[in-house]
Amino acid sequence: MVAKSALNFTLLVLGIQGTVLGAPPMEENLPPRPKGGGVETKYCEFFNDSSVCDETKNPNCPPPEVKRDECQAIESDKSNHCFTLWHFNNETNKATVKVKGCFLDTVACNDRTSSCRLHNVKLPLLHCCCEGDMCNENATFPGLEAGMSAQTELPPERVPASPLPTPDDDTKAVIAYTLTPLFILFGVLVGCYLLYRKRKGSSFAELANGEASLSRPPSAGAGMDHETGGLLSQVTLCEVRARGRFGAVWRAKLGPKDVAVKVFPLQDKQSWLAEQEIYRLPRMDHPDILHYIGVDKKGDNLQAEYWLISAYHEKGSLCDYLKAHTLTWAEAWRIAACVARGLAHLHEEGGGKPAVAHRDFKSKNVLLKSDMSACIADFGLALIFVAGRGCGDAHGQVGTRRYMAPEVLDGAINFTKDAFLRIDMYACALVLWEIASRCDEGGVEPTAQYRLPLEEEVGSHPGLEEMQEAVVQRKLRPHIPPRWREHPGLFVLCDTMEECWDHDAEARLSASCVLERVAAQRPASATAPALPPFTHDTTPLLIHELAEQQVC
Repeated sequence: MVAKSALNFTLLVLGIQGTVLGAPPMEENLPPRPKGGGVETKYCEFFNDSSVCDETKNPNCPPPEVKRDECQAIESDKSNHCFTLWHFNNETNKATVKVKGCFLDTVACNDRTSSCRLHNVKLPLLHCCCEGDMCNENATFPGLEAGMSAQTELPPERVPASPLPTPDDDTKAVIAYTLTPLFILFGVLVGCYLLYRKRKGSSFAELANGEASLSRPPSAGAGMDHETGGLLSQVTLCEVRARGRFGAVWRAKLGPKDVAVKVFPLQDKQSWLAEQEIYRLPRMDHPDILHYIGVDKKGDNLQAEYWLISAYHEKGSLCDYLKAHTLTWAEAWRIAACVARGLAHLHEEGGGKPAVAHRDFKSKNVLLKSDMSACIADFGLALIFVAGRGCGDAHGQVGTRRYMAPEVLDGAINFTKDAFLRIDMYACALVLWEIASRCDEGGVEPTAQYRLPLEEEVGSHPGLEEMQEAVVQRKLRPHIPPRWREHPGLFVLCDTMEECWDHDAEARLSASCVLERVAAQRPASATAPALPPFTHDTTPLLIHELAEQQVC
């Protein structure tokens, strides 16, 4: 028992016990030994060089004793055989026996390609086996050729097993398997969207007014049910003149005449419906309201576009014109009078026309005609007030932030007709300030840069919180230079705009009062252009004809 314990310890030190000697790489793939036939092995020579006397240290060493090892009982699916283990010294080219004994294996030695195996796990060891009693007694070293040939016949070394997965590894795997399909799906959707935009042929990204479009204009002839018979079939889109939140405005040809076509994408159909509803109200054919021609629809389903055709004005919006031009007092007065008269007509009710609040009044929604008169456009957010009916589901905080009244920014709107009309008058005051800021009589330099209202205070693109702080909390208003008050007409205009942008909405002037004040400041020059005349039954009610008289 002591000798066998020493043998097991030696095999453990050499690194070949168990899985090394007992289960050489890929041995389990070999076929089992046949139960019938073969040589039975019961005894093997036992030898362990660790128990042999070292002659270099002790010259009186007795001769080595041959010991016989009785092999264990054979299990049903295993076989016994004898083995010899040599250690080969690469420097001396000599082989010495290290261990001999019995070995239990699932496969007999003669079932292998070679009975010797070369091991390089820790030491260059050659392990050979044989069958039959004491077959390893006179075993001789087979040489390196046998060991090397055996090595080449072995399958590749086993790769060390990977470490067991941790919870972090599981989490990463779940994330990877979840996100990968999502990324693929996202890529497919982006590709489909880009393909759709390419096929559509036009984009509704925000552009400055007057910027030329690089997109191909849609055809006007296909897929239309014309509101005015065959007239709109003659519309040909030419160039994009402006883009806004609700679509693009094109210069187009209706026969020989230039017209403006506002193209709404599918998602803004409601704005298209709302705007044409305003234009179709009684008495809306007014010189200070953009002239409406008709509406139409192009395409179906996702390709649908909604067209609104109106008069075309080459000078564009008041905002864009003021960026590149200054005004004489006669021109400034004419524009201000048209703006006031247009708002007054929009706000009043009578002759079958209800009161209308614009709710997005600003200089970009005022268009200049060739004679320097003006008209109001863009009624996508307008609200109609029918007697005996409420405001419905109207949302209070709409419009352009820079032109929002304090009560709109503060979310404290009283949802009544008068409240919405006073919101328009606050914006009207800012537009009047823009007109005065570009008037020559106000001392403006021709090369001076045009500024939007409160641009110096809140910048070019203010957020809602910035506007709330400036207008509601600090009660800031556009600066009025003292020189403006030196001109009689501008003096009245300054007082008018200050009363219109009052923080208290109820203290603001009505549009009819603004019209009365501005009209009284008509330039005395004989060359000063008069306001365009009204036509037949579209004349708005005059100030003295209003049911409710108001001191202006």
